[in-house]
Amino acid sequence: MVIRVSMPCDKSRSKAMALAARADGVISMGITGDARDRLEVVGDGVDPVCLVSCLRRKLGHAEILQVEEVKDKKPEEKKKPEEPTPKPVVVPPPPQCYPGYYYHHHYPPPPMVVCDEPSNCPIM
Repeated sequence: MVIRVSMPCDKSRSKAMALAARADGVISMGITGDARDRLEVVGDGVDPVCLVSCLRRKLGHAEILQVEEVKDKKPEEKKKPEEPTPKPVVVPPPPQCYPGYYYHHHYPPPPMVVCDEPSNCPIM
């Protein structure tokens, strides 16, 4: 999409670029035109009305010149044959330990006590 924005100086151009970069769905943007007054925004799902209203609020005059869907210019390339994926290696399980010597007791965590009644205790 192409938007004409009032950008008389470099500061306003950088401000317009920053505002466009913050918009949802923007992939790339650039300043074009002979007078460097056009902001070209490329993205997926960009709301042009919302972007223009934000630019108007922050910079002044802004208008939508062109909104179009970007199509890929590259023809479909021949797909390379996929390389065969490596087969998973089967690893034997580790040897079992004797439970009498290396068994650790895993106790459940202590229960939490929740009291809904007001109390004068400053710790709880």
